[in-house]
Amino acid sequence: MCAHVLVAEDDEKQARLARIYLESEGHHVLVAKDGRDALEHVRRTAPDLLILDVMMPRVDGLDVLRILRAADDELPVLMLTARSTEDDLLLGLDLGADDYLTKPYSPRELVARVRTLLRRTNRRQTPGPVSAMLAVGAVTLDPLRHLVSVEGRPVDCTPGEFRLLAAMAGQPERVFSRQQLLEELHGIDRFVSARTVDVHIMNLRRKIEPTPGRPVRLITVYGVGYKLTAGPDHE
Repeated sequence: MCAHVLVAEDDEKQARLARIYLESEGHHVLVAKDGRDALEHVRRTAPDLLILDVMMPRVDGLDVLRILRAADDELPVLMLTARSTEDDLLLGLDLGADDYLTKPYSPRELVARVRTLLRRTNRRQTPGPVSAMLAVGAVTLDPLRHLVSVEGRPVDCTPGEFRLLAAMAGQPERVFSRQQLLEELHGIDRFVSARTVDVHIMNLRRKIEPTPGRPVRLITVYGVGYKLTAGPDHE
């Protein structure tokens, strides 16, 4: 699957290495050396995927992601960072990054992550035979348009949150382990694996629960995982 990939990376050596490996896969690659250039390239060239370094001059990667998601741009984003704290990684996911890779990384792993993101994006954009609405109690998902509503009220979800919610809505009352939910995120960095799922669940509860601190829809099954239920009003 050949694609137009934008690499936003101010380290020339890292950018050149990423470009060599991605072009060997048949991708067309552009490089932006700072966040402002990255935003301009996104507006002018409409890439299929953005590889975005967090630490960049002028506008950093997190601010680039904030700007894109505030504009409802669903461009797939793979974030790169040299930061090693869990909070920094989780912030990127919370802002709507599709995947995260920490430096130093293997160029082959980068290529594999890109391949996975492009495959997932292609599945989402290609019309298929099944596009039925998913409804669990007051929570409704439209997989084809990537929309969520609760009691008819639209709810904004990041791509990761949507994938987890859709997985659980497809099998209401089934208990999913953290590992099973992590697989729905397609290879998020192992460094944040279990915590990543917990953060997505916490954020989803703020969006779909009447009282997030006392969930009745997105339930914890202690020692096992999580499940999505219709809630007491639909029993």
